[in-house]
Amino acid sequence: MRQSLRAKVIEICDRKIAQKGPNVGLSFYAFFANRNDDPDLLMEAATWWIKTHRLDHFEKAVKIREMVVSGK
Repeated sequence: MRQSLRAKVIEICDRKIAQKGPNVGLSFYAFFANRNDDPDLLMEAATWWIKTHRLDHFEKAVKIREMVVSGK
């Protein structure tokens, strides 16, 4: 996963956790605007989420943040 996407994922996870608490769930769509303005980046996130890690559609933001920070 490219560094800019890693930074964005961490930022969004931090914001969601601060707003809604440590049990908040999210999907990889949380990292993108409602319109698909960067399909390559969306596919990179989807591949990491679905194909590489076989995550459920919704996962805890704290789990995703930990994975990204640790480099998984």
